[in-house]
Amino acid sequence: MVALNDVTFEVELGKVTALVGENGAGKSTLIKIIAGVHTPNRGEIYIDGKKTKIAKSKDAMDLGINVIYQELNIFNKLSITENIFMGREKKKGLFFDQKHHRQKTEELLKTIGLDVSPDTKMRDLSTAQKQMVEVARALAFNAKIIIMDEPTSSLTETETRILLNLIGELKNKGVGIVYVSHRMEEIVEIADTVVVLRDGELVGVLEEGQIERNRIINLMVGREVNEIFAKRDPVAGDVVLRVENLSSGFVKDVSFELRSGEVLGFSGLVGAGRSEIMRALFGLDKKDAGRIYIDGKEVSINSAEDAVRHRIGFLPEDRKEQGLILGLDIVKNTSLAHLKALRKGLFIQQSTERSLALSFIGSLDIRTPSETQVVKNLSGGNQQKVVIAKWMSTNPKILILDEPTRGIDVGAKKEIYDLINRLSREGVAIILISSELTEVIGISDRIIVMHEGAVKGEIMADEATQEKIMHMAFLKNGRTNENQPVRA
Repeated sequence: MVALNDVTFEVELGKVTALVGENGAGKSTLIKIIAGVHTPNRGEIYIDGKKTKIAKSKDAMDLGINVIYQELNIFNKLSITENIFMGREKKKGLFFDQKHHRQKTEELLKTIGLDVSPDTKMRDLSTAQKQMVEVARALAFNAKIIIMDEPTSSLTETETRILLNLIGELKNKGVGIVYVSHRMEEIVEIADTVVVLRDGELVGVLEEGQIERNRIINLMVGREVNEIFAKRDPVAGDVVLRVENLSSGFVKDVSFELRSGEVLGFSGLVGAGRSEIMRALFGLDKKDAGRIYIDGKEVSINSAEDAVRHRIGFLPEDRKEQGLILGLDIVKNTSLAHLKALRKGLFIQQSTERSLALSFIGSLDIRTPSETQVVKNLSGGNQQKVVIAKWMSTNPKILILDEPTRGIDVGAKKEIYDLINRLSREGVAIILISSELTEVIGISDRIIVMHEGAVKGEIMADEATQEKIMHMAFLKNGRTNENQPVRA
């Protein structure tokens, strides 16, 4: 199968063209052809109505095409000015014109609304600010078209809003934006046109008035959106986890129960305290107060090692920084939480370790050339499956999933949802944290809503709506009495 086959699409100046599709749909190949990284076997490219050839990256930049990749192309030890003009310096006599570079950088930073000094080192900027510097670099050389590849995948909600506002300003200045993202809410908000690829082919172009989440997903995966969430028939068992009056940092007095085979969703605005509760429960953060019971017996969990001993697994929000060692292969990552059991004397039983990885590659359908593949080379969905494999190797009774589908495409999301359903049917008690309300409602049996470090509501998923959840999430005083949360 070819990576890209007979794809035609247009980018208009002053508009946002969203490019969407599952992993492997051909998005990256198309971007790299436009950017001059890859050479197409056939096809034509027109700029301002004129046929042109883009044989290398410099050709694209000379034509006003700039790409901001998901892995930012920056030099952290250099200043903003040095990053913007790297490789395209202006000379004054025999030397670089540093005064011109700095003055131009100041102007660019004002244009994009970034209030920092041009001399600031890139390492001192947030991820969102680094993204904005990349935009400034494109504008420095008269970019007509800026291609953004998953620009908000590592940003907070506030940082995302800043970037989206900047995109609006770029549109007003007549810049054409190609926006690649898995985040449907962003696409629906900012796109003027949506181009949908599937299996290397163009399957649809949606214009203003047609751009709607369910329609996009249907084109991407070839099935209706209601098929993404498999119907659950939960049979919750006994209470396996009881948390009483847990406090940690700004999280105060949180209590809840979790049953075997249940998927308990935690919802709320970013910063509501959902992840903080789970970090304290798993022993990563210090508890200020509260009790934890497993199978009715009070336990002490002061470290991740304690949690693992009590058969709790934790898939963290940031899989790349906290869930995986990207430079190691699937075998080593799968065994990370299970090394004691694999050890014989001073050494790890490598044959057993390999067999363990192979069993999960098969049972979780991890798509990889081999078990020795380095995980940084896997797609986001397959990386997430490796993290799940790591914890499944410990035979968990309780599995905490913090944003398990962040940054992965719709097809991979469905695979994760099916896996969650399978694990719950096998009796694993699952806690799900997600910022996507459709996801929380679609795969949870019961939902707890947080606001500012406290539980503000609880609702059965079959009675939940986005409106009910958001109403609870914004409640300042959600409790009807001292100990009882609001129930919808």
